Amino acid sequence: MAQWGITIGIPDAPLVFQAVATEERPTQKLNWKTDSPVWVEQWPLSKEELKVLQELVDEQLAKGHIVETTSPWNSPVFVIKKANKGKWRLLHDLRQINNVIEDMGSLQPGMPSPAMLPQNWNLAIIDIKVCFFQIPLHPDDGPRFAFSVPTLNREAPKKRYHWKFLPQGMKNSPSICQWYLSSLLSPVCAAVGEAIILRYMDDVLVCAPNDDLLSHTLDLTIDSLVAAGFELQEEKIQRMPPWKYLGLETGKRTIVPQKLVVKNNIKTLADVQQLCVHKLGKTLARSDR
Repeated sequence: MAQWGITIGIPDAPLVFQAVATEERPTQKLNWKTDSPVWVEQWPLSKEELKVLQELVDEQLAKGHIVETTSPWNSPVFVIKKANKGKWRLLHDLRQINNVIEDMGSLQPGMPSPAMLPQNWNLAIIDIKVCFFQIPLHPDDGPRFAFSVPTLNREAPKKRYHWKFLPQGMKNSPSICQWYLSSLLSPVCAAVGEAIILRYMDDVLVCAPNDDLLSHTLDLTIDSLVAAGFELQEEKIQRMPPWKYLGLETGKRTIVPQKLVVKNNIKTLADVQQLCVHKLGKTLARSDR
Protein backbone atom coordinates (compact mmCIF):
# COMPACT_ATOMS: atom_id res chain seq x y z
CA MET A 1 0.00 0.00 0.00
CA ALA A 2 2.98 2.25 -0.66
CA GLN A 3 1.00 4.53 -2.97
CA TRP A 4 -1.18 5.48 0.01
CA GLY A 5 1.72 6.07 2.40
CA ILE A 6 0.14 3.87 5.09
CA THR A 7 0.85 0.67 6.95
CA ILE A 8 -1.96 -1.72 7.81
CA GLY A 9 -2.55 -1.97 11.54
CA ILE A 10 -5.50 -2.32 13.88
CA PRO A 11 -6.64 0.99 15.41
CA ASP A 12 -8.48 1.53 18.63
CA ALA A 13 -12.23 1.71 18.09
CA PRO A 14 -13.57 5.12 19.20
CA LEU A 15 -17.17 6.16 18.64
CA VAL A 16 -16.19 7.93 15.45
CA PHE A 17 -13.22 6.61 13.45
CA GLN A 18 -11.45 9.53 11.83
CA ALA A 19 -7.94 10.26 10.65
CA VAL A 20 -6.09 12.99 8.85
CA ALA A 21 -5.74 12.21 5.15
CA THR A 22 -2.30 11.29 3.88
CA GLU A 23 -0.53 13.99 1.92
CA GLU A 24 -0.17 11.96 -1.27
CA ARG A 25 -3.24 10.18 -2.57
CA PRO A 26 -3.89 8.86 -6.09
CA THR A 27 -6.15 10.87 -8.38
CA GLN A 28 -7.86 10.28 -11.71
CA LYS A 29 -7.54 13.10 -14.23
CA LEU A 30 -10.68 13.88 -16.18
CA ASN A 31 -10.70 14.15 -19.98
CA TRP A 32 -12.32 17.34 -21.23
CA LYS A 33 -14.01 18.00 -24.57
CA THR A 34 -12.99 21.66 -24.44
CA ASP A 35 -10.58 23.94 -22.63
CA SER A 36 -12.83 26.95 -23.18
CA PRO A 37 -14.26 28.04 -19.81
CA VAL A 38 -17.92 27.28 -19.13
CA TRP A 39 -19.67 30.01 -17.14
CA VAL A 40 -23.25 29.61 -15.93
CA GLU A 41 -24.42 32.59 -13.89
CA GLN A 42 -25.56 32.06 -10.30
CA TRP A 43 -29.33 32.39 -9.99
CA PRO A 44 -31.06 34.47 -7.27
CA LEU A 45 -31.57 32.96 -3.81
CA SER A 46 -33.81 34.06 -0.95
CA LYS A 47 -32.45 35.73 2.17
CA GLU A 48 -32.80 32.49 4.13
CA GLU A 49 -31.13 30.47 1.38
CA LEU A 50 -28.21 32.90 1.17
CA LYS A 51 -27.66 32.67 4.91
CA VAL A 52 -27.75 28.87 4.84
CA LEU A 53 -25.51 28.75 1.76
CA GLN A 54 -22.86 30.86 3.47
CA GLU A 55 -22.95 28.61 6.55
CA LEU A 56 -22.59 25.44 4.46
CA VAL A 57 -19.78 26.96 2.39
CA ASP A 58 -17.93 28.03 5.56
CA GLU A 59 -18.28 24.45 6.81
CA GLN A 60 -16.82 23.00 3.60
CA LEU A 61 -14.02 25.58 3.66
CA ALA A 62 -13.12 24.66 7.25
CA LYS A 63 -12.98 20.98 6.29
CA GLY A 64 -10.66 21.71 3.38
CA HIS A 65 -13.10 20.44 0.75
CA ILE A 66 -13.06 23.77 -1.14
CA VAL A 67 -10.64 26.66 -1.62
CA GLU A 68 -11.05 30.26 -2.75
CA THR A 69 -10.52 30.63 -6.48
CA THR A 70 -10.27 33.04 -9.41
CA SER A 71 -11.29 30.33 -11.89
CA PRO A 72 -12.95 31.46 -15.15
CA TRP A 73 -15.41 28.56 -14.78
CA ASN A 74 -18.67 28.83 -12.83
CA SER A 75 -21.80 26.79 -12.11
CA PRO A 76 -24.77 27.68 -9.88
CA VAL A 77 -25.19 26.39 -6.34
CA PHE A 78 -28.33 26.15 -4.24
CA VAL A 79 -29.56 24.61 -0.99
CA ILE A 80 -32.45 22.29 -0.13
CA LYS A 81 -33.80 21.26 3.25
CA LYS A 82 -33.39 17.59 4.15
CA ALA A 83 -36.66 15.79 4.82
CA ASN A 84 -37.56 15.34 8.50
CA LYS A 85 -34.13 16.50 9.71
CA GLY A 86 -34.34 20.28 9.73
CA LYS A 87 -30.90 20.40 8.11
CA TRP A 88 -29.87 21.78 4.75
CA ARG A 89 -27.86 20.32 1.90
CA LEU A 90 -25.55 22.18 -0.48
CA LEU A 91 -26.06 21.25 -4.14
CA HIS A 92 -24.02 22.23 -7.18
CA ASP A 93 -25.72 22.30 -10.59
CA LEU A 94 -23.04 20.71 -12.78
CA ARG A 95 -25.17 19.89 -15.82
CA GLN A 96 -23.28 22.21 -18.17
CA ILE A 97 -19.93 21.05 -16.80
CA ASN A 98 -20.92 17.40 -17.28
CA ASN A 99 -21.64 18.17 -20.94
CA VAL A 100 -17.96 18.94 -21.58
CA ILE A 101 -16.52 15.99 -19.62
CA GLU A 102 -15.79 12.75 -21.44
CA ASP A 103 -17.74 9.86 -19.93
CA MET A 104 -15.51 7.37 -18.08
CA GLY A 105 -18.20 4.70 -18.02
CA SER A 106 -18.90 2.52 -15.02
CA LEU A 107 -16.05 0.41 -13.66
CA GLN A 108 -18.61 -1.63 -11.72
CA PRO A 109 -21.77 -1.69 -13.86
CA GLY A 110 -23.84 -3.66 -11.36
CA MET A 111 -24.17 -4.00 -7.62
CA PRO A 112 -22.71 -7.08 -5.88
CA SER A 113 -25.38 -9.41 -4.52
CA PRO A 114 -25.14 -10.89 -1.00
CA ALA A 115 -27.00 -13.93 -2.41
CA MET A 116 -23.69 -15.05 -3.97
CA LEU A 117 -21.84 -15.18 -0.63
CA PRO A 118 -21.04 -18.57 0.94
CA GLN A 119 -23.82 -19.87 3.18
CA ASN A 120 -23.38 -19.58 6.96
CA TRP A 121 -20.45 -17.16 6.73
CA ASN A 122 -20.52 -14.17 9.08
CA LEU A 123 -20.88 -10.61 7.83
CA ALA A 124 -20.12 -7.04 8.81
CA ILE A 125 -21.22 -3.89 6.98
CA ILE A 126 -19.38 -0.56 6.93
CA ASP A 127 -21.10 2.66 5.84
CA ILE A 128 -18.61 5.35 4.81
CA LYS A 129 -19.74 8.84 5.76
CA VAL A 130 -19.75 11.40 2.92
CA CYS A 131 -17.56 9.21 0.73
CA PHE A 132 -17.04 11.61 -2.20
CA PHE A 133 -15.69 14.37 0.04
CA GLN A 134 -12.69 12.20 0.99
CA ILE A 135 -11.64 11.41 -2.58
CA PRO A 136 -9.41 14.11 -4.10
CA LEU A 137 -9.92 15.65 -7.51
CA HIS A 138 -6.90 15.93 -9.76
CA PRO A 139 -5.42 19.40 -9.08
CA ASP A 140 -5.83 20.39 -12.74
CA ASP A 141 -9.56 19.63 -12.64
CA GLY A 142 -10.54 21.39 -9.41
CA PRO A 143 -10.81 24.96 -10.81
CA ARG A 144 -13.39 23.79 -13.36
CA PHE A 145 -15.79 22.96 -10.53
CA ALA A 146 -16.07 26.55 -9.34
CA PHE A 147 -19.05 28.42 -7.93
CA SER A 148 -19.96 31.85 -6.58
CA VAL A 149 -21.55 32.85 -3.27
CA PRO A 150 -23.45 36.14 -3.62
CA THR A 151 -24.11 38.51 -0.75
CA LEU A 152 -27.47 39.85 0.37
CA ASN A 153 -28.51 42.91 -1.65
CA ARG A 154 -25.07 42.84 -3.35
CA GLU A 155 -23.61 44.58 -0.31
CA ALA A 156 -20.16 43.12 -0.99
CA PRO A 157 -18.34 41.36 -3.84
CA LYS A 158 -19.30 37.72 -4.21
CA LYS A 159 -16.80 35.14 -3.06
CA ARG A 160 -15.73 32.32 -5.33
CA TYR A 161 -14.58 28.79 -4.54
CA HIS A 162 -13.76 25.52 -6.28
CA TRP A 163 -13.82 21.92 -5.09
CA LYS A 164 -10.70 19.98 -4.11
CA PHE A 165 -12.60 16.72 -3.66
CA LEU A 166 -15.17 14.86 -5.76
CA PRO A 167 -18.26 17.03 -6.14
CA GLN A 168 -21.64 15.36 -5.90
CA GLY A 169 -23.40 15.69 -9.23
CA MET A 170 -20.30 15.29 -11.38
CA LYS A 171 -21.08 12.40 -13.73
CA ASN A 172 -17.75 10.62 -13.27
CA SER A 173 -17.68 10.84 -9.46
CA PRO A 174 -19.20 7.33 -9.03
CA SER A 175 -16.61 5.76 -11.38
CA ILE A 176 -13.72 7.52 -9.65
CA CYS A 177 -15.13 6.45 -6.28
CA GLN A 178 -15.22 2.82 -7.42
CA TRP A 179 -11.65 3.00 -8.70
CA TYR A 180 -10.41 4.76 -5.57
CA LEU A 181 -11.93 2.32 -3.07
CA SER A 182 -10.78 -0.65 -5.15
CA SER A 183 -7.18 0.61 -5.24
CA LEU A 184 -7.32 1.16 -1.47
CA LEU A 185 -8.90 -2.15 -0.44
CA SER A 186 -7.33 -4.52 -3.00
CA PRO A 187 -4.18 -4.98 -0.85
CA VAL A 188 -6.41 -5.78 2.13
CA CYS A 189 -8.28 -8.40 0.07
CA ALA A 190 -4.96 -10.00 -0.87
CA ALA A 191 -3.83 -10.03 2.77
CA VAL A 192 -6.87 -11.78 4.28
CA GLY A 193 -6.95 -14.99 2.26
CA GLU A 194 -10.40 -16.51 1.87
CA ALA A 195 -12.30 -13.60 3.41
CA ILE A 196 -14.46 -11.61 0.99
CA ILE A 197 -14.72 -7.82 0.79
CA LEU A 198 -17.51 -6.38 -1.38
CA ARG A 199 -17.59 -2.65 -2.00
CA TYR A 200 -20.06 -0.51 -3.86
CA MET A 201 -19.82 3.25 -3.53
CA ASP A 202 -19.95 4.06 0.21
CA ASP A 203 -21.06 0.58 1.37
CA VAL A 204 -18.48 -2.09 2.22
CA LEU A 205 -19.39 -5.67 3.13
CA VAL A 206 -16.89 -7.95 4.89
CA CYS A 207 -17.56 -11.70 4.91
CA ALA A 208 -15.55 -14.55 6.47
CA PRO A 209 -16.08 -18.21 7.46
CA ASN A 210 -15.39 -17.62 11.17
CA ASP A 211 -15.48 -14.83 13.76
CA ASP A 212 -11.71 -14.56 14.15
CA LEU A 213 -11.07 -14.00 10.45
CA LEU A 214 -14.06 -11.67 10.21
CA SER A 215 -12.77 -9.51 13.07
CA HIS A 216 -9.27 -9.46 11.60
CA THR A 217 -10.53 -8.52 8.13
CA LEU A 218 -12.88 -5.88 9.53
CA ASP A 219 -10.05 -4.30 11.54
CA LEU A 220 -7.75 -4.18 8.52
CA THR A 221 -10.49 -2.68 6.37
CA ILE A 222 -11.32 -0.02 8.96
CA ASP A 223 -7.65 0.80 9.46
CA SER A 224 -7.11 1.28 5.73
CA LEU A 225 -10.18 3.47 5.31
CA VAL A 226 -9.32 5.60 8.34
CA ALA A 227 -5.69 6.03 7.28
CA ALA A 228 -6.89 7.26 3.87
CA GLY A 229 -8.99 9.95 5.53
CA PHE A 230 -12.46 8.38 5.49
CA GLU A 231 -14.80 8.95 8.41
CA LEU A 232 -16.64 5.94 9.85
CA GLN A 233 -19.25 6.01 12.58
CA GLU A 234 -19.32 3.15 15.07
CA GLU A 235 -23.12 3.08 15.15
CA LYS A 236 -23.19 2.63 11.36
CA ILE A 237 -21.01 -0.52 11.46
CA GLN A 238 -23.35 -3.52 11.38
CA ARG A 239 -21.93 -6.58 13.13
CA MET A 240 -25.08 -8.59 13.86
CA PRO A 241 -27.98 -9.82 11.69
CA PRO A 242 -30.10 -8.71 10.02
CA TRP A 243 -27.57 -6.85 7.89
CA LYS A 244 -28.86 -4.06 5.65
CA TYR A 245 -26.88 -3.72 2.43
CA LEU A 246 -27.77 -2.10 -0.90
CA GLY A 247 -31.51 -2.14 -0.31
CA LEU A 248 -31.59 -5.72 0.95
CA GLU A 249 -31.93 -7.16 4.44
CA THR A 250 -29.78 -10.25 4.92
CA GLY A 251 -30.39 -12.72 7.73
CA LYS A 252 -28.64 -15.97 8.56
CA ARG A 253 -30.65 -17.82 5.90
CA THR A 254 -32.79 -15.24 4.14
CA ILE A 255 -32.37 -12.22 1.88
CA VAL A 256 -35.37 -9.92 1.45
CA PRO A 257 -35.90 -6.30 0.35
CA GLN A 258 -35.73 -3.81 3.19
CA LYS A 259 -39.15 -2.78 4.47
CA LEU A 260 -39.92 0.76 3.43
CA VAL A 261 -42.94 3.00 3.74
CA VAL A 262 -43.28 4.61 0.33
CA LYS A 263 -45.26 7.82 -0.05
CA ASN A 264 -47.69 7.99 -2.94
CA ASN A 265 -47.68 11.78 -2.86
CA ILE A 266 -44.22 12.68 -4.17
CA LYS A 267 -43.26 16.23 -3.18
CA THR A 268 -39.56 16.32 -2.30
CA LEU A 269 -36.23 15.00 -3.57
CA ALA A 270 -36.11 12.69 -0.54
CA ASP A 271 -39.45 11.15 -1.60
CA VAL A 272 -38.04 10.43 -5.07
CA GLN A 273 -34.89 8.85 -3.60
CA GLN A 274 -36.96 6.63 -1.30
CA LEU A 275 -39.13 5.49 -4.22
CA CYS A 276 -36.05 4.63 -6.30
CA VAL A 277 -34.54 2.56 -3.46
CA HIS A 278 -37.86 0.74 -3.01
CA LYS A 279 -38.04 -0.16 -6.71
CA LEU A 280 -34.37 -1.18 -6.75
CA GLY A 281 -34.85 -3.51 -3.78
CA LYS A 282 -37.72 -5.28 -5.54
CA THR A 283 -35.66 -5.66 -8.72
CA LEU A 284 -32.71 -7.16 -6.83
CA ALA A 285 -34.97 -9.55 -4.96
CA ARG A 286 -36.43 -10.85 -8.24
CA SER A 287 -32.99 -11.22 -9.84
CA ASP A 288 -31.74 -13.36 -6.94
CA ARG A 289 -34.51 -15.96 -7.26
